[in-house]
Amino acid sequence: MTSPGLTPKLTVAMSVYNNAPYLAEAMDSILRQSFTDFEFLIVNDGSTDGSGAVIDAYALRDPRIRVIHQDNRGLVVSLNRLFAEASTAWVARMDGDDVALPERLAAQWDFVSANPGHGVVGTFSYLIGPDSQPLGKSGGHKPVTHDDLCAHLEDGPLFVHASVMIAREAMLGVDGYHPAYKHCEDHDLWLRLAEHTRLANLPEELLAYRVYPEQVSHRHLVEQAANAAISWQARLERAAGRPDPTAGLDEMPPLSELDALFGRTGVAAYVRAKVVNRMLFAPDALSGEGFGILLDYIEDAGAEPRTWRAAARILRSGHPAKAAAVAHALLKAG
Repeated sequence: MTSPGLTPKLTVAMSVYNNAPYLAEAMDSILRQSFTDFEFLIVNDGSTDGSGAVIDAYALRDPRIRVIHQDNRGLVVSLNRLFAEASTAWVARMDGDDVALPERLAAQWDFVSANPGHGVVGTFSYLIGPDSQPLGKSGGHKPVTHDDLCAHLEDGPLFVHASVMIAREAMLGVDGYHPAYKHCEDHDLWLRLAEHTRLANLPEELLAYRVYPEQVSHRHLVEQAANAAISWQARLERAAGRPDPTAGLDEMPPLSELDALFGRTGVAAYVRAKVVNRMLFAPDALSGEGFGILLDYIEDAGAEPRTWRAAARILRSGHPAKAAAVAHALLKAG
């Protein structure tokens, strides 16, 4: 543990918004790390469920905890503030609903100490449910080496976001998280960081990733998939030596305006195809937020066996009128 008055080696950064059911377990998992030389910086982003009181109670007991209470400003603003306020050269991310294994920080610190030139190192994870019960499967084993990660940049996912340790200098050098990439701000960040530093994952399950219905990936699947696809198109612009047209945006324009934004054709069609790929087995998305995208995709790509199957899934999910509209579009497209 850091002695009073001495700067710690590492900042653990956690943004919290209404994580009260899981917060104590998440904080305990950090405070019990075998690596102890860190400050624990927490932004309470306007929580209304008692999360702030939980954080303050822990801060009274452990001097490593530094708390920032703010009005609700969203995840991107909160994460950028954490990196701006961190007092160390390395920042380890953590979420208020996950659980870090005791050796996580030590393993990552040992890696970055032995591998200069790496600016991002994540870990594998395994899945737990709302009651912390193991779900018997991993959270997805990601590519491990820099070269393998770069080979998978287009589709990802590259990292478990809550598992990463990031060099603060590299983070600030790419202007942090960009606000337009809602619900996939991390994927856009990895694409930009890969242009400036080396990436790696430790092939060990050092984070328990919690799965529950209220998660972003469940509630915002369509917007997440669209923005991830746009981030790849933005990377292509940078790779070609052109400015990133999304860099200064606070939010993305409608998909129909993407070709004009990028100054070339095919961007909107690419994004629609990626979104449809992502939501084919999500009837709520197909019949809800993604319904118009599905119809536009059929107009772009024509009739396909998989989009006929999507019409059947929409019908079985209790939306006969929308299923009929998809079938009509498919017949019209031939």
